[in-house]
Amino acid sequence: MTLTTTSQPATPRPASPHRVNPLATATTSVAHAPAAAARVGLVVGATGLVGQAVLARLLADKAYSSVHTLGRRAPSVQHPNLVVHLAASLLAVDCPAVDDVFIALGTTLKTAGSQAAFKAIDLETVVAVASAAFQAGATRMAVVSAMGADANSKIFYSQIKGQMEQAVRQIGFATLVIARPSLLAGNRAGLQQTARWGEKLALSAARWLNPLLPVNYRSVNAAQVARAMVDTLQSAGPGQHVLLSGEIGRFPVSITQMDTRIHA
Repeated sequence: MTLTTTSQPATPRPASPHRVNPLATATTSVAHAPAAAARVGLVVGATGLVGQAVLARLLADKAYSSVHTLGRRAPSVQHPNLVVHLAASLLAVDCPAVDDVFIALGTTLKTAGSQAAFKAIDLETVVAVASAAFQAGATRMAVVSAMGADANSKIFYSQIKGQMEQAVRQIGFATLVIARPSLLAGNRAGLQQTARWGEKLALSAARWLNPLLPVNYRSVNAAQVARAMVDTLQSAGPGQHVLLSGEIGRFPVSITQMDTRIHA
């Protein structure tokens, strides 16, 4: 599917400029070595609770010369480094050339309406976008999963999340970060999502129960998930890295960042 680009892209770059040509630098002294070239990021699901927090971090990060978003709706922010791509379906898209991809897609069984519809989003779409980004040159990926993800689970939700993890592990990214948050807290105002009353009740209870719960099952803020994904992708190096909810909860964020709405 051809994407609709709704903002002007940055000046085209040579493929993978962050890889230093050893022949070009063989006679360069360490003291005068050139700085690493900026990378190009892609956020899929940038209008969701975690996705918009990831987008805010990337747009504020000088390590990225441009940031692309891919989804059915445009994020509610404007930025000179932002390139927005709209697509009615993400199952077959032409992905822009990027280095790092962050996927924050997800729904609930109630919102999806059926197990098949839930699977289409949380498994099939995630894998399709990840594969498209890899084919477009991405070498690093971070994706949101969930605590309890297990392809062999008898719980359908956990089973689909586990199957998604299995599938993206096979794609071939040099660095893969899988974030497994528990219940997500954050400001959902303006997200244009169907009200999730079950989540509201659970979050209300979590405010009182968090100290009594095992650390991996305490609620975490979406801004913490975003920081954990971005920071780990940038620092962990090659390999596959799983962040459990308890680890995510140790990433510090400010009160302002916990309001995950993006302010232009």
